[in-house]
Amino acid sequence: MTKLEYKAKQTGKHQVKIDQWFPSSKTCSCCGQKRNEMPLKVRSWFCSCGAIHDRDINAAGNIRQQGILKLKAEGQSILGQPPGPPGRVVSPSSLPPFFNISFSRPGWFHYV
Repeated sequence: MTKLEYKAKQTGKHQVKIDQWFPSSKTCSCCGQKRNEMPLKVRSWFCSCGAIHDRDINAAGNIRQQGILKLKAEGQSILGQPPGPPGRVVSPSSLPPFFNISFSRPGWFHYV
């Protein structure tokens, strides 16, 4: 038993294990579209549904949703409503002028 498992059990929580190869970073948390590739240097990206994602925040939202799905599959009840998707849906043309973005590939951007 790991320390995390022990602490979860001690406090009456449920620990859910997610597959380490689950594509949490490159799956859009708004529409579910999965990108084929995304190198680690890409920290933020646009989805074709219009959402702008920070890589880590998007991954956290996807991992949370995956955990909720696994708990529900086990018959556990989930208290409270999950927050909305972490991505913001905007069009690139609506970004303020100081939002200097360099597009290296379609859908990928870097702050300049």
